[in-house]
Amino acid sequence: MGERANLTIRFAEIVSLVKPEGFVMENVYNIERMPVLPKAKQIIKNAGYGITTRVLDASRCGVPQKRNRFFMIGHLNDEDGFLNDIIDANLSDEQMTVFDYLGDSLGTEFYYMHPRSYNRRAVFSVYEPSATIRGVNRPIPEGYKRHHADKADITEGVRSLTSKERSFIQTFPDDFVFEGNKTEIEQTIGNAVPVKLAEFVARCLKEYMNKD
Repeated sequence: MGERANLTIRFAEIVSLVKPEGFVMENVYNIERMPVLPKAKQIIKNAGYGITTRVLDASRCGVPQKRNRFFMIGHLNDEDGFLNDIIDANLSDEQMTVFDYLGDSLGTEFYYMHPRSYNRRAVFSVYEPSATIRGVNRPIPEGYKRHHADKADITEGVRSLTSKERSFIQTFPDDFVFEGNKTEIEQTIGNAVPVKLAEFVARCLKEYMNKD
């Protein structure tokens, strides 16, 4: 992790210094296996916070995308796990599909998303959650060989998603303006916390803080 690990510690130190009533930290889901997390948690707990840690699947939080992200949510002078019941009560029982969120606005039932490796499928249906939106958006390569798990053959009207469509799957609003060249915009979209996922966590924390 290197510099990123240092940022996690710096975040914890800032929280312990400023002492807001509540805070939210988001990170990659596998941070739970990294040695930096216990160090950051201890700094925050020493400052008097109760902590709730969860890995959330965005597709159960109002986002049409299978994307797991780690959240650490703190509340001053509280118990660990304080937010678990509210999170559980607000999680959807069903994963949200692309069609659930966008209807037939894409004009296609199947679309191509460039995989991390060709050992993974690349053709998806709108009737399932999208795979994780990454910071890379490449066209369908010539001679693409169908993966056994692809939802359709490339010849069946499959196309890549535009930058704008990828931003919709990240639940950015239509009027959101991205700055930079195409590469920078694609990276911004892929690296972002899905808007509706952030909203889900914020609403849960707000509900808890307003319950009395």
